[in-house]
Amino acid sequence: MAIKLTSFNILFAASSIFCVPLALQAQDLEPRSYTNLPIGQHFIAAGYANSSGEVSPSPSAPVEDAKLDIDAYIVGYATSFSLFGSSAKFDTAVSRSCFTGSARLQGDKVSVDRCGYTDPTFRLSWNFFGAPAMEIQDFSAWHQGLVIGASMQVTAPLGSYQTDKLLNSGANRWVYRPGVGMSHRIGRWYYDIIASIRFYGDNDEYLGDGQLSQDPQVNLQAHLIYNFNRGHWLSLNGNFFFGGETVKNGIQSDDDQQNSRFGLTYSYSLTAKHSLKLSVSTGVLTRYGNDFDTYGLMWQYRL
Repeated sequence: MAIKLTSFNILFAASSIFCVPLALQAQDLEPRSYTNLPIGQHFIAAGYANSSGEVSPSPSAPVEDAKLDIDAYIVGYATSFSLFGSSAKFDTAVSRSCFTGSARLQGDKVSVDRCGYTDPTFRLSWNFFGAPAMEIQDFSAWHQGLVIGASMQVTAPLGSYQTDKLLNSGANRWVYRPGVGMSHRIGRWYYDIIASIRFYGDNDEYLGDGQLSQDPQVNLQAHLIYNFNRGHWLSLNGNFFFGGETVKNGIQSDDDQQNSRFGLTYSYSLTAKHSLKLSVSTGVLTRYGNDFDTYGLMWQYRL
């Protein structure tokens, strides 16, 4: 029984180690990103996500009534290990996305229907406080208190990108995202507080030979999680992200974002090795950017 309990606890702890690499990454909601895992574990995941809604362009853009629908098919891998005696993990994910949409460009209706691969993400997370590195046989006896960690995520410009298209699956630029977070357990309740900032590289092939630059963007998240039983939990999620004004060919766009989202995440362990996670979210405040409704389903398997 102890081994079975440990296996469900591992899936419970690991059920949010993968993020969805969509073009909407600034809007992400990631409960349980900073949680402890036994070392030496390996996970694979596959899933589907859909986002649809309106796009609020910057005042300088000649675009009106923009609507977009994105389907993404995601695969990912993660592994846990010891780093200076504390729990750490590495994860990577990529997706193939298909998007359709329409807008009015200078008064004329235009449409798009295209598929491609997103830029892959690579992330190293280290829980340096309150999360000792433990083998699987010791993990079931451990009880979480306060866990504090840090992470670095890198997005590489390896996705699909066409220089003559305004809308692409890949962004043709590097993105670096350092973050810090904490997770605290009180009985069956957990709460997470997370802060991160994205630093964007330049796209030197924007619409041909143009240049696109972007200011850093800050993302603040909070999650309230209830654990029904081992491997079975529900999270109430919210975030607020701001900044990220773009500069196109040296001209500021006045499109810095002050947006927020609200959502729910439900995770359930089917067996000691298999789990499912369902997530839904919606925009509650959008200045500029994407005001989307999003839902996703992720399957995860412990190797």
